Amino acid sequence: MAASPKTEGSGASFEATLGTLFRDRCARFAERVAVSGVPGQERGATYAELHRRVLARAADWHGRGARPGDRVAYLGENTPGFLEAYFAAAWLGCVLVPLNHRLSPRELAEILADAAPRLGFVEPVFGELAEKALPGGFLPSEPASAPPDEVSSAPPLHPGRPDELAHLYYTSGTTGRPKGVMLTHRNVLTHARTSVAELGLDGEDRWGHFAPMFHLADAWASFAITEVGGTHVLPGRFDAKRALEVVEDERVTRSNLVPTMLVAMLADPGVHTRDLSSLRMILSGGAPIAPALVRRILETFGCTYVQTYGMTETSPFLTLGLLTPELEALPEDERLALVARTGRPFKGVDLEVVSADGKPVPADDRSVGEIRARGTSVSPGYWNRPEETAEAFRDGWLYTGDLAVIDARGFLNIVDRKKDVILTGGESVYSIEVESVLYEHPEVVEAAVVGLPDERWGERVHAACVLRPESAVTAQELVSFCRERIATYKAPRSIELLAELPKTGSGKIAKHLLRGPLREAAGRGGPGRGS
Repeated sequence: MAASPKTEGSGASFEATLGTLFRDRCARFAERVAVSGVPGQERGATYAELHRRVLARAADWHGRGARPGDRVAYLGENTPGFLEAYFAAAWLGCVLVPLNHRLSPRELAEILADAAPRLGFVEPVFGELAEKALPGGFLPSEPASAPPDEVSSAPPLHPGRPDELAHLYYTSGTTGRPKGVMLTHRNVLTHARTSVAELGLDGEDRWGHFAPMFHLADAWASFAITEVGGTHVLPGRFDAKRALEVVEDERVTRSNLVPTMLVAMLADPGVHTRDLSSLRMILSGGAPIAPALVRRILETFGCTYVQTYGMTETSPFLTLGLLTPELEALPEDERLALVARTGRPFKGVDLEVVSADGKPVPADDRSVGEIRARGTSVSPGYWNRPEETAEAFRDGWLYTGDLAVIDARGFLNIVDRKKDVILTGGESVYSIEVESVLYEHPEVVEAAVVGLPDERWGERVHAACVLRPESAVTAQELVSFCRERIATYKAPRSIELLAELPKTGSGKIAKHLLRGPLREAAGRGGPGRGS
């Protein structure tokens, strides 16, 4: 078993841990409903019942040898078991390693070899995957049932420190082999409590856990909702139709979804027949979003929409697209354009957009620079990766690799990943700008823009698009549509029409999986070429 790296904090604002959060909130909100919406269960579970289940799970793990500092891997869906695993690990002082069930056995095996967990638990639905990844290495997720009076066998709450590791999240690997992002109790708790303040979360909230709980797109809410004594609605694996049913039946008030999930829900034939009036707020992050899609979300769901931006390394939020009352009074088109931007800095985070020499770029909404951030919610680094940690974390700042502009109001807008900028004929083309134009076309459901090798231009702009069912739009028509709206050199020189785009485990469009096949297709005169 590998030794846990030493972590350094950035100044304590409190001395709590996730274990003390759980203990205290279960005592305070004992009779409130903590968990609901579980398939096959007619009634929810109170915080008192959740406390007993977590202690039973902690007792089981402890009996199997789990001790403070040990990594414990968990492979499951959005179930009560996953929620309990987060808090059982915190109770014992263990480091939870949430596993992405969308990965291949080989990829999971690489993660497990790097994390070196003491124990691994798997929910039944992923038993075959777990066995292929690590034969004989996983245990059933559910502990032996324990009556309420037997959970006293659980060890006492680990008297941990805020700067001890709480979680080890492995990135989706879009830039290479997965890296383990270390998050401390201080990182996670600071983010949870700031989210409560920023978003106005309260005990009346019923959070829909639709995005995967193995990813911080949703996992942060496990702690923020517990902080206020709200209800965790846990419907299992995401399905657009099922998600809409759950919102209606469980009276979900808020959720955080990636744009691909929102697109699927908007496209569901029954979306306009559901009573979605309970929704107060939908957050979305993980990918840029077009103003046209924001308009559809607002018209369909009738609630506040908040664009977010963040990283696993930042617990995750770095920005929120929350508007002030003055900005809410803007004309509709201006307001939609602002809401679709990346947003203003999350409270407690220092955030700058800097040029190559490290100096902030002008706040003119034109000058492009790299986003860097620092704050109490920022990771101390990567597990067993000192060189990569030193490369990303410099002089107290995390360099995100994301390129953005910033306006006079302090609102950022990401224009691209540094590695996704397309250099064509001496010009820089930011893929997000081209994708936003494609999303303006009413027949385009999904779009991804990448650069392909070109003997004349160095690279040429290429797009992959998914259209609405039965659409008759051609690739050439989409090329023309773009050329009418942006400079010719920015418009795609070729477009491929696909049934679906590949996704990472968190639901983001996986451009790295598009580039290989598309580069090969480019050399063959692949499908859907336009000029």
